[in-house]
Amino acid sequence: MTIPVTPLHGPGKSLRLGRILDPSTRRAVIIPMDHGVSAGPIAGIAGIYRTIGQVAEGGGTAVVVHKGVVQSLPAGASPGTGLIIHLSASTGLGRTPDAKTLVCTVVEALRLGADAVSVHVNFGAETEKEMLHDLGAVARDCQEWGVPLLVMAYPRGPNIKSQFDVEVVKHAARAASELGADLVKTNYTGSAESFREVVRGCPVPVVIAGGPRMGSDLDVLRMVKDSIDAGGSGVSIGRNVFQHADVAGMTRAVAAVVLRGASAEEARRALGG
Repeated sequence: MTIPVTPLHGPGKSLRLGRILDPSTRRAVIIPMDHGVSAGPIAGIAGIYRTIGQVAEGGGTAVVVHKGVVQSLPAGASPGTGLIIHLSASTGLGRTPDAKTLVCTVVEALRLGADAVSVHVNFGAETEKEMLHDLGAVARDCQEWGVPLLVMAYPRGPNIKSQFDVEVVKHAARAASELGADLVKTNYTGSAESFREVVRGCPVPVVIAGGPRMGSDLDVLRMVKDSIDAGGSGVSIGRNVFQHADVAGMTRAVAAVVLRGASAEEARRALGG
């Protein structure tokens, strides 16, 4: 006898994704602040609840944090800002910082009020097999519960000569999408022309990582603008926002480029300073 299978999530995934993506542009200004596990209480997130409030004030569409941050999150700390709970972790204190392991489940994240979850996979790492296994399990749970999945897809490993090379970046992004990502975060490849290849090869929205702290606000905003011109769907930028002297202002400047089509120079002038 054939048993009919009824989808459990209904419209849940699309409704939750609408809390991460701007409804008019379908783009995202995500500010990840999951660095406390990997790097400790670094500048900008030592007082993380204040920073979350500043990101919300600046118009960020979502933040990424670990479950322990959410458990102590003050009521009203991030009004109107989507909540993505990160399920992966490793620390810089260990011998294998590129080997991410699951430290939270989709059900735990839902109980904490998550709008989406994220998983980190280092494609090309010696522990890629284990990370892919974890991604498959999380993607299955996300499908069952109707939860959007952001995959942080980075080419990192002994055979990766440059993690910004378009060939390996577009491979990582495509692999993440084929394994269940609803949204892919990956490295910017250095030019709109090359990043267009990444976007073209990935059937789900792609947002760029911010990487290490950059030399100037204008450099950050030009990178953001070029990624949007290439067809990207926004950003997931951490240090270049949460370590800025004006977190709300820098979030607002990035949002102006991503969500309102401002040029990098216009957004920089509005930031002042």
